[in-house]
Amino acid sequence: MELSTNWLAACRIEDAAENGGVCVKHEDQQIALFYFKRRNEWYATQNECPHRKQMALSRGMIGTMTGEPKIACPFHKKTFSLSTGACLSGDECDRIKTYPVKVENGTVYIGLHPQNQA
Repeated sequence: MELSTNWLAACRIEDAAENGGVCVKHEDQQIALFYFKRRNEWYATQNECPHRKQMALSRGMIGTMTGEPKIACPFHKKTFSLSTGACLSGDECDRIKTYPVKVENGTVYIGLHPQNQA
């Protein structure tokens, strides 16, 4: 059974930080939204870093590792794939949730499936 995606209007394109992130609050969730301008790509992940359970990923630094777009936690530099959520730091760190993103008519939308709305 295919799950339907509910699209959350997160912000206007001009409201997002270029080559950085912003935190989007939706009900009791914090979602980190990233605009990787150099690649002209958008990504969304959970905002909580699983390493120390801090709501900080939206303030991290984006970059690439062997072509893979990544985010580094600003506190302890744990890195995660923006595409898959996998930990890229080479240690035992939980995967982070990722969300689909689309841009239509200047508005950035984050896709919320029923299982990641809980």
